Amino acid sequence: MAYEESCIARVSVCDSFRIHLLSFVIGVWVVFKRFARWAWDPNTFFSLRVRDNPPACLVDSTLGRHSYVKLKGAKLHYVEAGNKNQPLLLFLHGFPDCWLSWRNQIISFAEHFHVIALDMKGFGDSDKPLRRRNYRVDILLEELRQFIAAQGVTSCILVGHDLGALLGWYFVHQFPELIEKFVAVSCTHPNLYWDNLSGQSNFNSWWMSFIQLPYLPEMDALREDVRIITDCYKHLQPKDSKDALAVIEAYKYSFSRTEDWTGPINYFRNLPFQKICDNSAQITVPTLLVTGNRDHFVKLEGAGHFPHQESPEMFNRILLNYLHIGQSPPKTPDKTLSKGIMNRMFGAVSSTVKYGNSVLDSVQKRTNGVVSIPSRALNLNSS
Repeated sequence: MAYEESCIARVSVCDSFRIHLLSFVIGVWVVFKRFARWAWDPNTFFSLRVRDNPPACLVDSTLGRHSYVKLKGAKLHYVEAGNKNQPLLLFLHGFPDCWLSWRNQIISFAEHFHVIALDMKGFGDSDKPLRRRNYRVDILLEELRQFIAAQGVTSCILVGHDLGALLGWYFVHQFPELIEKFVAVSCTHPNLYWDNLSGQSNFNSWWMSFIQLPYLPEMDALREDVRIITDCYKHLQPKDSKDALAVIEAYKYSFSRTEDWTGPINYFRNLPFQKICDNSAQITVPTLLVTGNRDHFVKLEGAGHFPHQESPEMFNRILLNYLHIGQSPPKTPDKTLSKGIMNRMFGAVSSTVKYGNSVLDSVQKRTNGVVSIPSRALNLNSS
């Protein structure tokens, strides 16, 4: 797909130069910090446990069927459940993640939909090409279009978290006819995203600049036994939960080699250089934005960065309501969250609804009217 035919445009030369300059400056600073840390404790810095066999939760078929599809550019792995005659509900995970991100949604929605949790290219068991150009936005969108067509449908409901939602925003601009509804979890519009990276996030603006360098970010991600995974998934580390620890181990297995990081990082080596054209058609796809006030990554009112994992039953209820499914989903495989956590998450999601109109208004103003989103507010006060 040529850029002339798409809604995607490159950022200005000035912005591109700024990204490269920051990459060099911050890269030097990060290398200096890592060297000091290595000099202080070299044994811990380079520790990396060997993980040759996948954890059971990655290969278990309890949640759904493990399937593959070969496209023109890559072979993709996905887990599917439900009747294929039902509407297609496609889940796209974030970073660093894989299909397992949606473990609490697959079974819950399989009663009403043909559910697919995809390993995006470069992640999990999907192909992992190493070249940066393989992760250009236009190539990723075309492959996603091919994937939907390969399921034998003409449209689907798209739910994306973090990086998956970021790709979803591009997709609903480029192929609105293929998406019935779009749900973006913890991710604002691409034309706002890069200006709203919080310094409190693991993947803040400094990290985004650092990963523009070759090789070093992949090596750094493996330090201290993939500590970046431990830091990212703090919500999965209660001391009494073996299931949560198993999921952490599954993520560490999925990102235990440098080549496991190259593809995912290449998304972020390309995405900051593309934006939605100012003269692009406005979004016509009904869209729901879910985020929270404890999400330091996008700096919006709401809950944590992983609402679909932190409070799966609440998240599933919201999504079913938005999709006009009146029946509540069955209980999720994870243990029921404590009342305190549920109350905090309920308040967070309520806050999301409260601030939703102002957020969407801000998106429209700051993107020169590119985004005009048909949205639906959910009343959670009576829940």
